[in-house]
Amino acid sequence: MRTVTLTAAHVAKVQRIEPDEGPRADDVEMDDEDYRHWSEELLKHFDEGPLRVFAYGSLLWKPEFEFVKQERATLVGWHRSFCLKIERWRGTRTLPGLMMALDRGGSCNGIMFELPMENRREQLSRLLMREMSSKPSENTPRILRVNGTSQSCKAVAFTCNPGGNRYAGKLPLSDVAVILARAAGHWGSGAEYLFNTVSHLEQLGIQDRNLWELQKLVAAEIEVL
Repeated sequence: MRTVTLTAAHVAKVQRIEPDEGPRADDVEMDDEDYRHWSEELLKHFDEGPLRVFAYGSLLWKPEFEFVKQERATLVGWHRSFCLKIERWRGTRTLPGLMMALDRGGSCNGIMFELPMENRREQLSRLLMREMSSKPSENTPRILRVNGTSQSCKAVAFTCNPGGNRYAGKLPLSDVAVILARAAGHWGSGAEYLFNTVSHLEQLGIQDRNLWELQKLVAAEIEVL
């Protein structure tokens, strides 16, 4: 198995916390009613059965919900991509960053979490509040068929909106590396996000060819800063 080249020392070199400038004046923020609507629409697909969430990025190392089961899983037709431009969280208006989402094509290996039945609406609402902030949403939850180690079933997964203003398209990995090595916001740096993701994927025995190439490029960028 290939090892992670990007290290905690690389991250420390570029890690910083930038002030949050908040949403732009023309941004339309989601409110409680929007989150309730999304929760109800998603839960319709699960009836009284288990609610499952497919994790491929930060939910691997910082899930925003409780879970009763987890298993390795594969999502066909989608792949990890730093394809959403961000001016908050891990970027600023002066130095925008990139956020990972699922984009069309290929496949993605990750973890499928099963949420507890007793408070799944509350759990789902918390997840939506973390992943979605403005409307129309750039990071859109979908119900997708996921192939787990024990079964194939429906799960919630967050995908990019290719028609949105924040969609960056399929950027060359070298361009993504330049951005992630430099951008940071009030949640920390893009390099930290990538490091946490690939480190946890490595612990889980999951490798993503593009991410492994990207983390090497980011490490090289940081070394010359």
